[in-house]
Amino acid sequence: MTTAPATAPVENTGRGPLTTEELAARIARDIPAGSYVNLGIGQPTRIAEHLPPEAGIVLHTENGMLGMGQAAIGDEVDPDLTNAGKVPVTELPGAAYFHHADSFAMMRGGHLDVCVLGAFQVSHQGDLANWHTGDPDAIPAVGGAMDLAVGARQVLVMMKLFARDGTAKLVPACTYPLTGARCVHRVYTDHGVFEPGPDGVRVLETYGVSLAELRERLGVDLLP
Repeated sequence: MTTAPATAPVENTGRGPLTTEELAARIARDIPAGSYVNLGIGQPTRIAEHLPPEAGIVLHTENGMLGMGQAAIGDEVDPDLTNAGKVPVTELPGAAYFHHADSFAMMRGGHLDVCVLGAFQVSHQGDLANWHTGDPDAIPAVGGAMDLAVGARQVLVMMKLFARDGTAKLVPACTYPLTGARCVHRVYTDHGVFEPGPDGVRVLETYGVSLAELRERLGVDLLP
């Protein structure tokens, strides 16, 4: 994924927020052909359903597989063939299997072009918090997120822009424990696409809201 020169945000106000499937398809369009990609547990796995076969994108999963296909359905299900979220998946021609340690070495060694992670919070400077809310009753679940955050060449986030209580998840500073500092390159949400950076957040697109409405709801002065 390359960053385009700054232009005016595309405001899609004549529709509602993106659904999960629409958001997955939107992210899929931005993944360059031929990339080696890790899709995080949960919603990011839906992106696999929207990657065109001719793009030659190779999916990696940290439990030890390269060349993962879409989710397995019906007779395709093999209980021994799952992604890191324990979801049955298919394999593509040329798929390879390897030790968990080798898989993490690929992640830590900078061999992945793109990873797509979920998040509890992303700061305006690109800090990522996605493994623990700090709630004493919550179960920490870091998985391979810290390794991906520092090892992948491009870190993308797929998340809802607002939590269930209405608070923004794109924040001036993360209040949850960090997964990685200033590692996020782009944030894809149901209400818009954003690029965090050292000077603040740039808005690329909006969905169901105008740029002015986003500024008001997020309570910050977004970069144009």
